[in-house]
Amino acid sequence: MDGLHASPLKTPAIEIVDLSSKHNSDDETKRDDKPDDASLTELDDEESDEHLSLYEDMLDGMPNRSEWDEVGEDQFITESIEAGTISAKKLCTAFGIRPPSLLEGQPDHKYYPLLGLGITRELSKRVKLPEHNTIDDAVELLKRSQNIIVLTGAGISTSLGIPDFRSKETGLYSQLEHLGLSDPQEVFDISIFREDPSIFYSVAKDILPTSRKTSPTHAFIKLLQDKGKLLTNFTQNIDNLETCAGILPEKLIQCHGSFATATCVECNYRVRGEEIYRDLKAGRVARCDRCVRTLRQAKPFGIKRKRSMNGTISNKKKRQSYEDSTDDEEYDIAVAGVMKPDITFFGEDLPETFHDRLVQHDRDLVDLVLVIGTSLKVAPVSEVSSFLPAEVPQIYISREPCQHIDFDIDMLGECDIVVTELCRRAGWDLQHEMIKDNSIDVQLHDGYESRYSFKIKTAYRVELDSEGV
Repeated sequence: MDGLHASPLKTPAIEIVDLSSKHNSDDETKRDDKPDDASLTELDDEESDEHLSLYEDMLDGMPNRSEWDEVGEDQFITESIEAGTISAKKLCTAFGIRPPSLLEGQPDHKYYPLLGLGITRELSKRVKLPEHNTIDDAVELLKRSQNIIVLTGAGISTSLGIPDFRSKETGLYSQLEHLGLSDPQEVFDISIFREDPSIFYSVAKDILPTSRKTSPTHAFIKLLQDKGKLLTNFTQNIDNLETCAGILPEKLIQCHGSFATATCVECNYRVRGEEIYRDLKAGRVARCDRCVRTLRQAKPFGIKRKRSMNGTISNKKKRQSYEDSTDDEEYDIAVAGVMKPDITFFGEDLPETFHDRLVQHDRDLVDLVLVIGTSLKVAPVSEVSSFLPAEVPQIYISREPCQHIDFDIDMLGECDIVVTELCRRAGWDLQHEMIKDNSIDVQLHDGYESRYSFKIKTAYRVELDSEGV
């Protein structure tokens, strides 16, 4: 049963679709209860019926939270998977997780890490700390804490014009539907990259950072560092803007890598990211210069040339090979290794520094967690909150609430607006050219004691330089 008992922080990067998350913001029922049908709204319509049926069937035989201590993980696995009564794939659904498309058709043991993640989630669900509820509580936590973990996602860069991944209409995934893939996330599937890197390269220009401009939220994290309060910034972003903002390397973990460097998939030759920017911007597969030089020295004459795709993708699920023969491309280019930006694709392991920093350093020191601009839908980063000590306060800042984790205080709105208001109330001087003198309206959500919305009362003007992003 390898994989079932693995650390949730050691799983490869994978998108988690949480079937049990609460979509209806008016329902404040705690997640100790078994979720109802309305919780399946994250599924596509064509998939809902199948997964809903599985989900309902599984719930009847599942132990609830209070029974887990008596049943135990080992006994549960023995009576289910080892006994052959149910597959790991179906059990993932029972734990409220829809297996991603990249696992479709794989043997059942390939689902073990995902199932192990689901079991761990069930056993380690975070319980909200009742003493932290108000904005004043959040400000006081900021002022007194000295070892703050800041976990960030794409929402801290959207004010710069950089799209996030999951927003409807404006998110990157919604813009990739024209590619004819079964799932837009396949663009970042490592197995598909190895099969045909042109698919990724055809859209890389849309996520390639083109400016070193940073947001007020980046400035806020830098301010925490300047005040000696930043323990670690764990970022899921690949734009490398934390570095541009001045976050020190020893304070920064780029969980999903960045475009700062690129590595050959054949010979592991690493270069600065700028060296393949021209190919990325042109939608052209970048090749390894060292491989090309080696091949030219070994076979200087008579090599049949190959072509790499220009990024055009044909009908759905009819991917052309990027090594089709032709005579109109670079010398021996198809034999040279493909350069892969050092970002973490779905199916790849996160850098060891992610796990080691949390386990060996931060877990024993952290006194406050700020989760900013992320829906926490990509494991294993999504599991950080539950991994940290239960007594450590956690604050959530983003446009929409996180449905599968109970944070102590939820502050909903544009990240820049929220952190600006927090700094104003703390008496901190947050300096950034995009911050204007605007009055911010803070409202408590009806039916909640610790969820707030932050909105600008007057026009919130974001001024970008003429270069834009």
